[in-house]
Amino acid sequence: MTYKILFLDIDGTILKSDHTYSDATKQAISSVKKQGVEIFLATGRPLHEISELAEDLDIHSFIAYNGAFAIHQDKTIVDEPMPQRNIENFLDIAAKNGNELVMYTRNKNYFTTLNKPLISEFTDVFNLTQNELFTPEVANKILGATVINATPEQASLYEIASNLRLSPVHVNGAEDTYDILRTTVNKGHSVEQILHLLDIPREQAIAFGDGMNDREMLEAVEEGFAMGNSPEELFNFAKHKTATVAENGIFYGLKQLGLL
Repeated sequence: MTYKILFLDIDGTILKSDHTYSDATKQAISSVKKQGVEIFLATGRPLHEISELAEDLDIHSFIAYNGAFAIHQDKTIVDEPMPQRNIENFLDIAAKNGNELVMYTRNKNYFTTLNKPLISEFTDVFNLTQNELFTPEVANKILGATVINATPEQASLYEIASNLRLSPVHVNGAEDTYDILRTTVNKGHSVEQILHLLDIPREQAIAFGDGMNDREMLEAVEEGFAMGNSPEELFNFAKHKTATVAENGIFYGLKQLGLL
């Protein structure tokens, strides 16, 4: 099989818990790129926080904000802000339940507070630098949101519409944290639009991920790999299980397909 496109999650897939990646991972990505495979970073992170990694890996196409924004070689493919009424409801729920929110625009990360230790811990875990206090003026520009310091019961309160679901963030140091996902706006939906735009059949597409926010993406391609450090549930949605991020799971998955 000739493969034409590869989608890579970042945290827990490329990056280990210490924010580094192995030489084997970098070499694997470089090798398939030289073979003409188009590579996308596909992440829940905001686009403005991954530029350094993208430059290091020489990757120029992205799915960010869990699928709410996608760009291919400087051309915007997907741009789907959350409805402002949803953001207002999320803020109200957070205030009533002692949760905090981080909301992501194209250029900044907006927090409901910046002066709590748990916020400092969160920004350290994800190495976030473009942080500001939320103001209502940006409520119509939010591409993604994350609930911090929530119990599973509290997380379910944010599912205020049938197209919303909460996904636990599967990263060490980010316990009790949930991404707010939309069933109609996610990594998988963006993958489908990209494949259509580039006229690439799903049979020639590969994806690697480690979290439940990768579920739709792994289902949207023929060769979906769940990292060995994934939650058990994710293996139900992936065709393959590979090694952990610490054990160079991307390298071994690509080798399994004969690309290395």
